[in-house]
Amino acid sequence: MKRFDLLVFLLGLSLAVGLTGCYNKEPREEVLKVYNWGDYINEDVLVNFPKWYEEQTGKHIRVIYQTFDINEIMLTKIERGHEDYDVVCPSEYIIERMLKKDILLPIDTAFGKTPNYLHNLSPYIIKQLNEVSQPGRPTERYAVGYMWGTAGIMYNKAHATREEASTWESLWNPKFVKQLLMKDSYRDAYGTAIIYANRKGLMDGTIHVNDLMNNYSDEAIAIAEENLKAMKPNIAGWEADFGKEMMTKGKAALNMTWSGDAVWAIEEAEAVGVKLGYEVPREGSNIWFDGWVIPKYSKNPKVASYFINYMCRPDVALANMEATGYVSAVATPEILEAMEDSTFEETTNLSYFFGPEARAVRVNPIQYPDSSVVARCAMIHDSAKRTEAVLAMWSHVKGDNLEGGLVVLILLTVAMLVMYKVYIILKRNKNKVYQRVRRRKARS
Repeated sequence: MKRFDLLVFLLGLSLAVGLTGCYNKEPREEVLKVYNWGDYINEDVLVNFPKWYEEQTGKHIRVIYQTFDINEIMLTKIERGHEDYDVVCPSEYIIERMLKKDILLPIDTAFGKTPNYLHNLSPYIIKQLNEVSQPGRPTERYAVGYMWGTAGIMYNKAHATREEASTWESLWNPKFVKQLLMKDSYRDAYGTAIIYANRKGLMDGTIHVNDLMNNYSDEAIAIAEENLKAMKPNIAGWEADFGKEMMTKGKAALNMTWSGDAVWAIEEAEAVGVKLGYEVPREGSNIWFDGWVIPKYSKNPKVASYFINYMCRPDVALANMEATGYVSAVATPEILEAMEDSTFEETTNLSYFFGPEARAVRVNPIQYPDSSVVARCAMIHDSAKRTEAVLAMWSHVKGDNLEGGLVVLILLTVAMLVMYKVYIILKRNKNKVYQRVRRRKARS
């Protein structure tokens, strides 16, 4: 992971230094611009793609690689800034929004002598992503699944039990005051709060998680706000990415997080003697999907299609899984064989993903959840029409996080900065007056 950070730095440095003149030095068709999440690809995969592409087509290509950490920022750069990224990796609800706005190009599957690796995708992934299709624009023509996973609770086994982590109620349990790291993601937080509020109905079967995850009524938003504010005494920090590292260092008892981050953290923590676990709460949760798309303003869509095809090769998929901890949408026998692990005592039913031959296999259940876990999860759809209302709720929750003493400290700091600025201005003016007096005396 640290070597990848260096790669991103070097690539970013190369981009910053060379972007202004790179198109003057080489044709745009020889450049592929990839925009992806941070820490979400194997560095060798990026390095090896140009060689593979040249072997397939006889043509040269150079990859410019950039990263983002918020879906909406990525979308704004493309939709409003008309950035000419060739390949982007948004989450399912942003794919849905991009389809609605008609800012995606179809993937060109005419690969010539190159095999079509897109056929390696799990039918389950294709079906799930097709749920966000728009009239005349089926998702499978415009997007190819990359990684997928669940949202759940990572826990420190020295401070929390598996039973406690198996319910969302633990996030509100007074036992964990200032011991919870919460994802700084309004969508995940919203879904968690709504599920918690309806936990009794979910457990007795009168409500299904699908009925809740995409309910953005005024009543639901108010309930989410109330419950998230009630959770705040337990929150030690809102995190976008540092939670997994904090958990490996034993700095918190619970972390509302994503399955891939949990896999990475559990492995890292074990090396330093910290025991972590991960559970998808029994009430239900979010199941998410990220996929590759080609934005409307791409200048090199043909090479982008080759890149997406390349990412679906089994060996490439395995390399990316190894680097990230997340699970590929590719579902070939090679993947299943590589991921089977006899050290896991319990078997997992993965027939929904790999087919009937995978009804009872030993794999990491965090990466590949059992069919029973998937059945109690739901995908979050685009909520563009209600985003403003949800974000207003989110600002109320996050804004109230400032305690009185902290507010006073911030105000004092601002006041001191203003006073210092005034002092500098007055001193500068005084010096100017002094210099003018000296000049007058010199002339006289």
